[in-house]
Amino acid sequence: MKRTPVAPLAAVALAVLLVLPPGPARALAAGVFGDEDPAASSPVPGVTVVAKNLRIPWEIAFLPDGRMLVTERPGSLAVVDGQGTVTRIPVPGVEHAGEGGLLGLALHPDWETNRWLYLYLTVREGGRLANRVERHVFDGRALSERRIILSGIPGASFHDGGRMAFGPDRRLYVTTGDAGNPDLAQDPGSLAGKILRVSEDGSIPPDNPFGTAVWSFGHRNPQGLAWDGRGRMWAVEHGRSGLRSGLDELNLVEKGANYGWPVIQGGETREGMRAPVLHSGPDVTWAPAGLAWIGGRLLFSGLRG
Repeated sequence: MKRTPVAPLAAVALAVLLVLPPGPARALAAGVFGDEDPAASSPVPGVTVVAKNLRIPWEIAFLPDGRMLVTERPGSLAVVDGQGTVTRIPVPGVEHAGEGGLLGLALHPDWETNRWLYLYLTVREGGRLANRVERHVFDGRALSERRIILSGIPGASFHDGGRMAFGPDRRLYVTTGDAGNPDLAQDPGSLAGKILRVSEDGSIPPDNPFGTAVWSFGHRNPQGLAWDGRGRMWAVEHGRSGLRSGLDELNLVEKGANYGWPVIQGGETREGMRAPVLHSGPDVTWAPAGLAWIGGRLLFSGLRG
């Protein structure tokens, strides 16, 4: 199938650094794996290392008081204060297998009132890996009142998705990977390879397109969500891997749309399927993860080297 080149967008920038919001959180920056201090060799001025020896950090969220919450994939919620002190809170039931484990994290928009914190984690159910979303009460020191609000998401050692974010509509959006089974992305009855949308308690909003948690489908492994200044939702996702790596994507996500995986990739088109707004091409790998809308631009992280 012919591949159509996609023109780059001037408003899109590839970032490999954490961009911090204003206020107390600006004193915090990305964690470090091991003892090496990358700030010493970083070509970018103004980067500050504030937390070391984090255990496969995956998601970051900031509390109103400036402390940073970090999910560590092996199964801990790390709380990092302004002095770089890390306090770990174990999360029960996490199955750390390959890319699976404790992944996404989201604070409820009214966290200061209800203290609700949402976690996306891989578990083992009936001898198989699965993913689910839990809601906890987090009082700033400990987790309590665990409630499973979304389950039945296929899991695997690879392609578990896991990003979560509350949208402007106050609904919780959740990305899921194809769990190593590409055909699930096109299966409307599966929660794999999708972007999901649920209410704060896990119930299905009445305006979801299929009467289920599914908001869009045909995704391979989306791991970044953001809304632009017009309220449009964007997502980045990993393209093919292995010896033929490449074709990572930036998608403009719309209600009920099919983003084609595994039927189309990159700039390929087919009736009823959406091609990405931007992709990395067949010879370049972004491995895109978190996504943010800042200063009129979309910024996402990726692998270097």
